[in-house]
Amino acid sequence: MLRKLLLISACTIVLPLAVRAQTVDEVIAKNIQAHGGMEKLKSVETRRTTAKFSAGSFKAAVVQLNKRPAEIRQEFIIQGMAQVSAYDGKAGWRISPFGGRKDPERLADVDTKDLAVDADMDGPLVDYQQKGHQAELVGHDSVEGTDCYKIKLTLKNGDVRTYYLDSDSFLEIKLETQTKIRGAIQEGETYFGDYDQVGGIYYPFEVESGQKGQSERSIITVEKIELNVPIDDALFSMPAVKPAAKASGN
Repeated sequence: MLRKLLLISACTIVLPLAVRAQTVDEVIAKNIQAHGGMEKLKSVETRRTTAKFSAGSFKAAVVQLNKRPAEIRQEFIIQGMAQVSAYDGKAGWRISPFGGRKDPERLADVDTKDLAVDADMDGPLVDYQQKGHQAELVGHDSVEGTDCYKIKLTLKNGDVRTYYLDSDSFLEIKLETQTKIRGAIQEGETYFGDYDQVGGIYYPFEVESGQKGQSERSIITVEKIELNVPIDDALFSMPAVKPAAKASGN
């Protein structure tokens, strides 16, 4: 009789835990639904984001253009001059006028990694298996008092991203990144907040980023997000380098 009672007690404890347990795919599916659903996400062909960047007393304007299938252009504007970083789906390039380089230059593959990830319109969690990534649900953790699901995503390129999803809303609160650059591991962390809806999709309008373990963070405050606006493909392609002017003879 005692053995039977113990068995019943064990079942009443384990059964609710089993019901509450979720797989990584179920949590990711709820994250996608929280943002607006797969149909809404896939309906976005282009996106223009206008924002302000600040890091201490340093400030700049930011414009980011995204276009399917995997194109991105980021402009970092200070006093009318723009530093441009872009990826056309195959290769990355940049223009760095603040360093005295007004001509475009091709980026090495290692310097293109972050651009290629940001060029993913839907984000790495969406269709992660088809993209060659690996996802693992590694339990719960707390972010500033909020209980979160913790998902470890190993990207196809070998980098690791750990997502902290609010266990109630299933939206991202925090992202930790491990990026290997020239043999060294760089660790960063990003906090997301001030979510708002644009075209039926929830986007974070405030993003704080910095190196892991350090208090200094840069802040991006989004002013406007425009969906499905016309964006010329030429904006993502590396401009031709103008030949140097020949010196005139005597």
